[in-house]
Amino acid sequence: MNDRNARPARLLDRGSWPETQRVAEILRKETVGGVLLLVGAVLALVWANLPWSDSYEALREIRVGPAALHLDLTLASWAEDGLLAIFFFVAGLEVKREFVAGDLRDPRRAAVPVAAAVGGVVVPALVYTAVNLGDSAALGGWAIPTATDIAFALAVLAVIGHHLPSALRTFLLTLAVVDDLLAIVIIAVFYTRELSVGPLLLALLPLAAFTVLVQRRVRSWWLLLPLAATTWALVHASGIHATVAGVLLGFAVPVIRKHGNGPGLAEHFEHRFRPISAAVAVPVFAFFAAGVTVGGLGGLATSLVDPVALGIVLALVLGKTIGITGATYLVSRFTHAELHDDLTWTDVLGLAVLGGIGFTVSLLIGDLAFGAGSESGEHAKIAILVGSLLAGLIATGILSARNRVHRRICAEESVDSDHDGIPDVHQREN
Repeated sequence: MNDRNARPARLLDRGSWPETQRVAEILRKETVGGVLLLVGAVLALVWANLPWSDSYEALREIRVGPAALHLDLTLASWAEDGLLAIFFFVAGLEVKREFVAGDLRDPRRAAVPVAAAVGGVVVPALVYTAVNLGDSAALGGWAIPTATDIAFALAVLAVIGHHLPSALRTFLLTLAVVDDLLAIVIIAVFYTRELSVGPLLLALLPLAAFTVLVQRRVRSWWLLLPLAATTWALVHASGIHATVAGVLLGFAVPVIRKHGNGPGLAEHFEHRFRPISAAVAVPVFAFFAAGVTVGGLGGLATSLVDPVALGIVLALVLGKTIGITGATYLVSRFTHAELHDDLTWTDVLGLAVLGGIGFTVSLLIGDLAFGAGSESGEHAKIAILVGSLLAGLIATGILSARNRVHRRICAEESVDSDHDGIPDVHQREN
């Protein structure tokens, strides 16, 4: 029997109270990490454009590690292959938790951010490809503008002082999480140059041992860390980018407790490793990856007329906006869903533009596509920085126009009349 008074399906609906609390905690940590990321990137850019920029390159090329294990890598490579594995480990934990125990276990809630993330990957790739058609070498960078950097985006939000409602914060975080998953699949499938099957098969042994231990809820670091490091080293030796090991290890960790209530092992590990990822791994990677010699306004102009750079900027600013907004609109059209309460399509547009801030993973894919230090690679770095800056500025303008409404919604979401620790809006919706 149809209920004519039933509330219509909602886009960007407010999540459950436990999920809202969890998202708020994650975003606080990522915002701090985003500020540190910006600091690392600015230091690298300044150093790379000073008269003694050679010392920056010399620092990047310092080699450390055991040569016998083929791990005598440069500091830049350790940051890219090693530290980012921690970042992707946390991403793996987050993706699994979202779809196993989070609000996204409900397909209706998952549809919008997943569709938006897919649109935000496909359309920028098409824009970049359209600009670089006919140049097979340049086409190798098609995936550079597909990634959204949640830490950088949140740092922008922190600077401009917006009070995003919980539904928008959750949408932005979930979109970025799914985006990270798609990015690691792209890296594994499309940017593996040579595959050594032997090390890859051997990597399954420590990975299986790690999985067995965590499934039995073992937390002993002296058991788990050596197995994780061995898995990482063997995946690195196989030719697949070592960050893939981080995601696989994250997926192995159980989300739900065997007995009783409370956080599972995945949430426990996330609390341990997210601060390391946000405050150390990503900022240090940014420091070693973002340093590019611009060469003044003339050099900047020369870089940006390169089709590689032009394609990246257009894909980040326009492609991401069209892809995320368009996919969200299509979900709305085909499901007859309406935007929640006081939210408007201007809010969706603002978040879509903010999704054009691509940094950490974009820089990683740029190095994989063109090689660190190559002309196209340097132009790609400049384009990522310029495109991300433009996206941040445009998003600032759009979301600033809605700041008064966002403040009012956030104030309503904080009212707790009965002082039971749960805001009234969440109790009314239950």
